[in-house]
Amino acid sequence: MPVKKKIPMPKSAEKRDIAEASPPQEGKNGLRGRVAAGGKTGAAGSPRETGPRQMECFEEGMHLFHARRFQQAREFFLGAMAGPDRAVTHRAGLHARICEQRLASGGPVLNTPEEHYNYAITLINSRDLGTAQMHLRAALDADSSAEHVLYALAACQSLGGDLQPAYENLKRAIDLQPRNRLAARQDPDFAAMADHPAFIRLLYPDRKI
Repeated sequence: MPVKKKIPMPKSAEKRDIAEASPPQEGKNGLRGRVAAGGKTGAAGSPRETGPRQMECFEEGMHLFHARRFQQAREFFLGAMAGPDRAVTHRAGLHARICEQRLASGGPVLNTPEEHYNYAITLINSRDLGTAQMHLRAALDADSSAEHVLYALAACQSLGGDLQPAYENLKRAIDLQPRNRLAARQDPDFAAMADHPAFIRLLYPDRKI
């Protein structure tokens, strides 16, 4: 096979290709500097980050979220949703929807995990289960070992018919605090799970089934 000759590239084209291939220089402010300078954006102008930047984008959104700057936080959460980590994408989506609710309804401003938990309980009582779950997950983002929040999330999921996640979160709540086992035995919110063998074994480990 004849060897093809390499056609020399004009110097001007070389410079242009090198300039296009060179990554943009990051400013002193890291992620904030890039976004402010007009970095990549996703839907609705949100800062789009992938790979390791996804978590930085989510953490910046959380910082703005706790500062009650919901519009800016929402943009970072939307950006974090574009990354490859599905767990981060899921959490970012939940927080983006909470921001949208705050902006749309002017609802209560919740700053601490306990405030999210208490508000979620009122939503469970009024059977707004989807919104309640979002607030419980927001509380768990701050403290993943909060057994009372895990218990409430399990009850919320049981009421909504999501029995497998309900079982898993109730088990975690019991593992962290065994007295949750007795509470669950008397809790009507778990009625949908009452006949499931795994649930029975969880609440009555000494009973033969």
